[in-house]
Amino acid sequence: MSIFVDADTTVIVQGLTGGQGRFHGLRNRDYGTKILAGVTPGKGGTDVEGIPVYDTVDEAVRATGATASFVVVPPKFASDAILEAAKAGIEFIVCITEGIPAQDEARFYNLLVRDYPGTRLLGPNCPGIISPGKCNIGITSGDIALAGGPVGIVSRSGTLTYQALHELSQQGVGQTTCVGIGGDPVPGTGFIDCLEAFQADPETRAVMMIGEIGGSEEERAAGYIAKEMDKPVVAYVAGVTAPEGRKMGHAGAIVSGSQGTAKGKMEALADAGVTVARNPTEAGEKMVEIVRALGSV
Repeated sequence: MSIFVDADTTVIVQGLTGGQGRFHGLRNRDYGTKILAGVTPGKGGTDVEGIPVYDTVDEAVRATGATASFVVVPPKFASDAILEAAKAGIEFIVCITEGIPAQDEARFYNLLVRDYPGTRLLGPNCPGIISPGKCNIGITSGDIALAGGPVGIVSRSGTLTYQALHELSQQGVGQTTCVGIGGDPVPGTGFIDCLEAFQADPETRAVMMIGEIGGSEEERAAGYIAKEMDKPVVAYVAGVTAPEGRKMGHAGAIVSGSQGTAKGKMEALADAGVTVARNPTEAGEKMVEIVRALGSV
């Protein structure tokens, strides 16, 4: 199985006629994802390599029945695009847009929670999601993913998401789903959301979790793992040498005093029974050992 998306997921691309939307939307389609339509105001009635384009998400949903949306629009339009998708009944939204103001993120996140509880947002500022061999929504290369499981991956870091996929695939260890949640201060989907879904998925037998400095999501995830999970978890936390008070990469990755440090997160995860690695390569090696012990390789 997989979490959040599968071979039956049907997708529209908001921003399909733009350079990035076209590139990634077509690449997702070529992977096998069911990209049914694009949405760009004022471009309705056109198409992108056979994919029809509509002026609004509502029109696209009524015409195609799509249940997921891939948002690839500039930061100033992202908030409206996300809320438009939710209003049209889209159940799963992936937004890769970087640079959205934190105030805007907090606003649309809370509006989704209040007014559209049936809609899940992944992102923004994330690589997206891939269930190998079934569905790819976002910017992850399908070439580095291996279908079949049994490992689920959830990561705040885009680049380390790709490394985790590649290293496991090179060892013949497949993935059920890989979720890049992004590192912005107000993510639509967090570690616990993914861990809960992986715990419930019978084909996911182990989980790799990649965190980074800033915030307290890793500590909260550790609490969840200790109380609710019986599947093995391997974790790596990036930013061990990050200087205090300096933003590293994006708004979510910042250490203030003793809060949000890699050391503190690693200790919390270790206390929860998680196998904590010192670097990404070691995380992959530890996961391979666990999977082999499970008899899945």
